[in-house]
Amino acid sequence: MTSVPHEGGRWWETGGRRSSTFTRLLRHGFTDPSAAERLLDAPALSALRTDPLLLDALGATADPDLALLGLVRLVEAQDDETDRRELLDTLLAAKPLRDRLLGVLGASEALADHLARHATDWRALVTYEAGDLHPGVEEFERQLADAVDEDSLRVAYRRCLLSIAARDVCGTTDITETAAELADLATATLRAALAIARTAAPADAAQCRLAVIAMGKCGGHELNYVSDVDVIFVAEASDTSADEGKAVQAATRLASHMMRICSDTTVEGTIWPVDANLRPEGRNGPLVRTLSSHLAYYQRWAKTWEFQALLKARPVAGDLDLGEEYVAAVSPMVWQVSERENFVPDVQKMRKRVVANIPVGDVDRELKLGPGGLRDVEFAVQLLQLVHGRSDTALRSGTTLDALAALAEGGYVGRVDAVQLDDAYRFLRTLEHRIQLYKLRRTHLVPEDDADLRRIGRSMGMRTEPITDLKRAWKRHTSVVRRLHEKLFYRPLLDAVAQLAPGETRLRADAARERLVALGYADPSSAMRHLEALASGVSRKAAIQRTLLPVLLGWFADSADPDAGLLNFRKVSDALGKTPWYLRLLRDEGAAAENLARILSAGRLAPDLLMRAPEAVALLGDERGLEPRGHAQLAQEALAAVRRADGGEQAVTSVRAVRRRELLRTAAADIIASYGTEDTPAVADQGALVDQVGAAVSDLTAATLDGTLRAVVRDGWGDTLPTRFAIIALGRFGGHELSYGSDADVLFVHEPREGVSDHEATQAANKVVSEMRRLLALPSSDPPLLIDADLRPEGKSGPLVRTLKSYEAYYRRWSLVWESQALLRAQPVAGDEELGRAFIELVDPLRYPAEGLGDDAVREIRRLKARMESERLPRGADPTLHAKLGRGGLSDVEWTVQLLQLRHGWAEPGLRTTRTREALAAACAAELIPAEDAAILDEAWVLATRVRNAVMLVRGRPGDTFPSDARELGAVGRYLGYDPGHVGDMLEDYRRTTRRARAVMEALFYDA
Repeated sequence: MTSVPHEGGRWWETGGRRSSTFTRLLRHGFTDPSAAERLLDAPALSALRTDPLLLDALGATADPDLALLGLVRLVEAQDDETDRRELLDTLLAAKPLRDRLLGVLGASEALADHLARHATDWRALVTYEAGDLHPGVEEFERQLADAVDEDSLRVAYRRCLLSIAARDVCGTTDITETAAELADLATATLRAALAIARTAAPADAAQCRLAVIAMGKCGGHELNYVSDVDVIFVAEASDTSADEGKAVQAATRLASHMMRICSDTTVEGTIWPVDANLRPEGRNGPLVRTLSSHLAYYQRWAKTWEFQALLKARPVAGDLDLGEEYVAAVSPMVWQVSERENFVPDVQKMRKRVVANIPVGDVDRELKLGPGGLRDVEFAVQLLQLVHGRSDTALRSGTTLDALAALAEGGYVGRVDAVQLDDAYRFLRTLEHRIQLYKLRRTHLVPEDDADLRRIGRSMGMRTEPITDLKRAWKRHTSVVRRLHEKLFYRPLLDAVAQLAPGETRLRADAARERLVALGYADPSSAMRHLEALASGVSRKAAIQRTLLPVLLGWFADSADPDAGLLNFRKVSDALGKTPWYLRLLRDEGAAAENLARILSAGRLAPDLLMRAPEAVALLGDERGLEPRGHAQLAQEALAAVRRADGGEQAVTSVRAVRRRELLRTAAADIIASYGTEDTPAVADQGALVDQVGAAVSDLTAATLDGTLRAVVRDGWGDTLPTRFAIIALGRFGGHELSYGSDADVLFVHEPREGVSDHEATQAANKVVSEMRRLLALPSSDPPLLIDADLRPEGKSGPLVRTLKSYEAYYRRWSLVWESQALLRAQPVAGDEELGRAFIELVDPLRYPAEGLGDDAVREIRRLKARMESERLPRGADPTLHAKLGRGGLSDVEWTVQLLQLRHGWAEPGLRTTRTREALAAACAAELIPAEDAAILDEAWVLATRVRNAVMLVRGRPGDTFPSDARELGAVGRYLGYDPGHVGDMLEDYRRTTRRARAVMEALFYDA
């Protein structure tokens, strides 16, 4: 029985021959055997449909379906039967052509389109001479020589590209050879385009010497299939007597025409964009400059990244002698860049991964800029070249893998690391090439469609499970790059002080110091001593340190003071080195090591707190270890510590230890949230950070006072004090807005118990206060807590402690308006709760007076504020940068809000709060202040509070102004979210924010 093929027939209904063919097609990798059968049955291929050579060759391609479709289109595009027969006969007879042609058709839809339009170009794949295997610029120039216009150049370019792609997909060339051929073809194309432009404007050509300098991947001899070709143009007059200005104008016209020839889209498509934006001043600068103009710019204005770009500068077209003069002139500046003043902060910025501008949904598919991508390898290699190339000329290669090999040979990169990085880079570049080759489009995104992934996987030799294997290999290589990216910088520093395996080259001592300076270490000799102390030797501890330190050193280098980070790490390690859990915690708990590095290098306060009890490092390994603890939990722990202690001093020592640990917890959480980590960005809501710190420190202070009060009472009177006693918080303490260095502003109130005389009760209360202040200020390894009672009635002249009746009598008869203002923050925090509530009931009518403040009282508050501004600002302080008393600072915002509370609190319940931001929000909700003005005041208050917190964290002591020391100022900037080198922006932003707040304050406080 003979089956007759017919359009649309089901294969299982058409007899044995079709069923057999269908099975064979499946076995050869076709995903749509029915469509493939129809194509094989087409007149163009009917004679070859059963030829085993053809099916085997198709099955060897990346996408057999695509290859077969492209072949049918190519055969049908031949002019006549003779040409078709020649193509098919050659295809079957010549294996090199068969592999090349079908390989291209199975990998590139775009090149199949080209062959269908230019049906004779398949002949470019027939030759198989030695010179054809690895053509250079001269060979490509010969192949482009007949191009006389844009269209003919595009056709000739695609014909050359066809040959390169054929050698690539067949494995004749590896990725480095393919990238070099693409760069050579680009060079020949730029020369051909410039020749066309010169022919079109012979007068311009005669007037000038024009050199085209390749940059980027073209300059580095490592171009992609589809990439911008980065160039810089240099021109001079054709002779010394010619007008230089006119020569530059002529060169500009030639350069512009050359760029259009390559970049414009015609009926034959485009070649690639020519991008001249790496020139001095970028797109805002002139397209063409003279050599002297280039040098003047680089000597005076160029940034580090511009010298980094010049690593790859290479003359490729036009006047090559002028191009060589340019490279010879700029090269010394490239290799001296590490001596520039801003090199270290520039390096810190350049080392940050370039993911900020990638759409969130694309980050995981981004092959070039994503974490573990090509840019990580290229930037790491280039930065090491900039650091060490000044003294070692062997490193001065523009090609990434050549430079990486030279770095490994010189001991600047570990050999094993270099091999792994080389392997990963080759894989990622090959993947990039295969993605771009399909449609010849510029993209760095790994596709999501299974058909695309299958084609790419097969093109890279993965035939069994191409999709699964490709994804697995891709993730493995990006993981390698991510892991080695930081180690590339730091592992050789450790090798310089450790025992090396045979055959390894040690980083020279001067090169190690060179690298440490480039990475921000001000004292490289001390840093090397710390590394030697931590990582030398053969102990298990030293081995773990050698594993940890490459990454830790990177995190230290991201801070404003890497030296302090490393020194503090050594101190902690010396203190905890013999405890079995310490290094295991850092090694095994992913976040612990990074969190520790951030804390140790962010300033003095957190490391000082940690050094007093290094075992607190354990907090960093607990997933919830940095969450703030509430007042109830803190008070319970403080009271438990008091119960366990033998006497008052021991009890308060235990309470102060709890306070120190919790201050560390709060500071650590604040630092990590402000800096961010590799996996978690910095918290954007600055107000939330301020609120968290203020609440945590205020709760902790309240719990400390409560525990201390209990300890003093127990030590002196047993279970019961002769008088009921309460502590009332004022100021920022009462507002839950304490910063790290704040004193505790309080009032003390007592009420004699039944049967106890006023004298005995007052004597006991005073003794309690005196003992509390003494115990909390005793010299100790724990920070003191200073109690400030100066806001009490009559100030420093008045009694420390009063009874409720005494307060009532004073406030009724003598109270001044500033005391009503101070009482806005009154909040019971420790001691007798009922007495505390009674005090609040007593003062509520004072702080929220019925019908609001009278005009006289308002004038008095304004007078006091004006007097404070003129008298209290420290001598020599910059009023635009003083966070507390300066223009638009804390005082301006708080007095504005408090005046609103005094005037309207009686009528607006929302204003009856001790917290500034809550009261401001309530005033806005009550339409007492426009929303825009409220936002301006809130922003300034949050920023000023953050500055005070930053100063305490960085300097280890309180302050209301920005530090004058450059490193400390940089650390404040990092805490506030500014990159290295941007402290000027920070100060300007602070001035702008507070200037706007001052304008609002003046309108609301003085003019309303």
